[in-house]
Amino acid sequence: MKPTTLCAAAALVALAACTRPAPAPAPAPAAPRAGAPNPAEPAATPAPGGARGGAPGARGGGAQAGGEPSPKPYAQVVTSEANTRDGLFKVHRIGAKLLFEIPRAQLDKDQLLVTEIAKTVLGSGYGGQSVNNRVLQWQLRDDKVYLRTVSYSIIADEDTPEYQAVQAANVSPIVAAFDVEAYGPDSTVVIDVSKLFTQPPAELGPGTRIPGNVDANRSWIERATPFPDNVNVYSTLTFAQSTGGRAAAPPTPGRFGATPNTNPSNTVVMSWSFHRLPDVPMKGRLCDDRVGYFQTRFTDLTDEHQQVTESCYIARYRLEKKDPNAAISDPVKPIVYYIDPATPKKWIPWFKKAIEDWQPAFEAAGFSNAIVAREAPDDPDWSPEDARYSVVRWLPSTVENASGPHVSDPRSGEILNAHIQFYQNVQRLQLTWYFTQAAANDPRARMFPYPDDLMGRLLEYVLAHEVGHTLGFQHNMKASSWYPVDSLRSASFLRECGHTPTLMDYSRMNYVAQPEDNIPVDLLIPGIGPYDKWATMWGYKPIPQAVTAEDERPILDEWARVQDTKPWLRFSTSGSAGADPGEETEAVGDQDAVKATALGIANLKREMQWVLPATRKPTEGWDDLDNLYGRMVGQWRTELTHVTNIVGGADSQEKYGSQDGVRFTPVSRVRQKAAVAFLNQSAFTTPTFLLDEEILGRIEPTGTVQRISSAQSGILSSLLRNDRLIRMSEYAHDAGQGGYGPLELLADVRGGIFSELAGGRAVDVYRRALQRAYVDMLDEKINPPPANPNAAGRGFGGPQRPQLDPELSDIHAAVRADLRALDAQIQGGLSRTSGMTRAHLEDLRHRIAEALALKNAAAPPREE
Repeated sequence: MKPTTLCAAAALVALAACTRPAPAPAPAPAAPRAGAPNPAEPAATPAPGGARGGAPGARGGGAQAGGEPSPKPYAQVVTSEANTRDGLFKVHRIGAKLLFEIPRAQLDKDQLLVTEIAKTVLGSGYGGQSVNNRVLQWQLRDDKVYLRTVSYSIIADEDTPEYQAVQAANVSPIVAAFDVEAYGPDSTVVIDVSKLFTQPPAELGPGTRIPGNVDANRSWIERATPFPDNVNVYSTLTFAQSTGGRAAAPPTPGRFGATPNTNPSNTVVMSWSFHRLPDVPMKGRLCDDRVGYFQTRFTDLTDEHQQVTESCYIARYRLEKKDPNAAISDPVKPIVYYIDPATPKKWIPWFKKAIEDWQPAFEAAGFSNAIVAREAPDDPDWSPEDARYSVVRWLPSTVENASGPHVSDPRSGEILNAHIQFYQNVQRLQLTWYFTQAAANDPRARMFPYPDDLMGRLLEYVLAHEVGHTLGFQHNMKASSWYPVDSLRSASFLRECGHTPTLMDYSRMNYVAQPEDNIPVDLLIPGIGPYDKWATMWGYKPIPQAVTAEDERPILDEWARVQDTKPWLRFSTSGSAGADPGEETEAVGDQDAVKATALGIANLKREMQWVLPATRKPTEGWDDLDNLYGRMVGQWRTELTHVTNIVGGADSQEKYGSQDGVRFTPVSRVRQKAAVAFLNQSAFTTPTFLLDEEILGRIEPTGTVQRISSAQSGILSSLLRNDRLIRMSEYAHDAGQGGYGPLELLADVRGGIFSELAGGRAVDVYRRALQRAYVDMLDEKINPPPANPNAAGRGFGGPQRPQLDPELSDIHAAVRADLRALDAQIQGGLSRTSGMTRAHLEDLRHRIAEALALKNAAAPPREE
């Protein structure tokens, strides 16, 4: 098959699978119950909550002097002063008091509570970040209402004896207790929930995001808004740090904010959205390791398989056809994403396009107009924290990132909403990514800042990737390794296939393409690919003839086995543990990482001429130059590290029982030795093209050796990882004379890193640093640092993958042999050296002697 027909064939497979007329779908059955709230009676009203706030167990206005609930007439509780709004349940505001009036139909029903920090204090995250979500039920018992959390992590069929055991092991914890203030029309239940939102229990608070304890005097309910399917409540909460004891640990700077939060007091606005879950859960679709979806996992304790089984459903939105008999139909309810009104206006069209870029993927699943982008409405009741809405949130942050979390129904995997976190400074990341990977092919990248049409396209790419996560897709680093490297230099191939089969890969811009290839700039950035369309079909295409999730298995298996003949549709292999050189991150052309990296480095050499002009600012300093130069060095290291993974690697394919053949096949000796030869030539020789004095003289008085040494040491460390050496030893044994083992690897690497010894040449300062790094790495392998006593041990959860202790492997023997061989080489060459080179080599002999002597002995301080 010609390279340019690869994607066309893949697309035809997906489209052909969705053109068969299908009968109307059968009603989805209810999912097995996962330990419904246990009817065991609570012994007593819970005590007020712990350190982070008082749990709302205090008596309401309907309590007698003795403390027993005493409901009053409805009119005495919901007075004429009440501001009342109706929805999932009625909300009454009377001054600072908040009352819920819960219909009997909503008692004992699953509701999903989504908790977020709507507005936060500087240093404690960003407004709109999720805290948690949990399933809750309101339960009435003896004039009291209990709010309980419900877990669906273990299940059993209700008509089996095992279900009783599940109930006994899965009592629903009581989060809060309320006296019934009054009974309303149709036996509705009125409770005072004020303290639930001004002194929230630990389960409903911000957790460790905000240090300190709630001060009720500085906290209040902002508003409560009911809707037909949900109720949203907002509160301003003030947390005071403890002065008499140890305060809560401040958030990690890199994760939740630019600087740690050490404020004595912190005020935030919390959001709670109670969302009605479907009475009949969506029919789940069972997971398959061959297709990369996020998962909702549960343990099935029904005694049918002679063992406890782990099961899961994929995460996906509920999509149902308006016309079930049509090959392609609009959905009954489309997937809608709203754009945060805080988003800069110039980027909104690009954000909308990013969301709707996924429409062709859903067409492959049989849906037209399945995913829609909208701007936030001008409505005071509309809120981005509302659990009904999926929203792209614009966060004012220096973080160079974006993320795409979603909220799923734990009973079925149905995605209910998604709040994409789009950090403002992801633009800086795009500036440097695009320069280091595309400036050789796109003149627009050679000057900062970029024109808006280029930055808009880059932001579209970022958001489309995050939208993919919120649609249920995991990263897929595997599929791209099946595109031939030469095809990535063909405009016709790229126009049809893109340079990666999936937007869910960390395969950024096409750095393999060369200027002479004349690739149009619009083909340098990834888009929706054939895997995305096929995987969307696999997860979202209705199978109406299947009544249960289990009934779908044969058809899903048939769809998944198309990967046997179309490998660009494959997903990362489970259990590969980093062994597969085709599962690279930040890689383009990883089918042949040696060829792709050689082409990438050729472009990096070209791009060095534009680093200084791109970042020069007449009235500013050189911070951008420093940053971009560091990214250039980092890109060089990243591309070369892809080559290290060929060594000791195993090509893999995820397979199920319906497919023949093994999942893992060791890489050939020829490929491994070629990779090491390339590393000796391209990674372990000094990258002189990076040593531009016009750049270095502007950003630092010294430190270049450290920069280069750090990058080279990182590549070397990856090549000499213990798990890699252990695999090599096992593979070499299995291959016999055709194997490539650790001893031969070390000899080949030593021959490259110490090539000066053969001719008695001087060793420059960069090579001296690399040679020391080599000896020190081998030293650490036979004299490892003490084990961390706090390291977590293995927990229960099924069989663990065996890991050979390095001391029981061939590593120590190979390392000692190599150090002795190196020592002999140095000794033989010392007489032909002088000056710093001789001093360096004598120091290496000292280090080698120390390393060999320290095994099984206390390590004395090393002489400097």
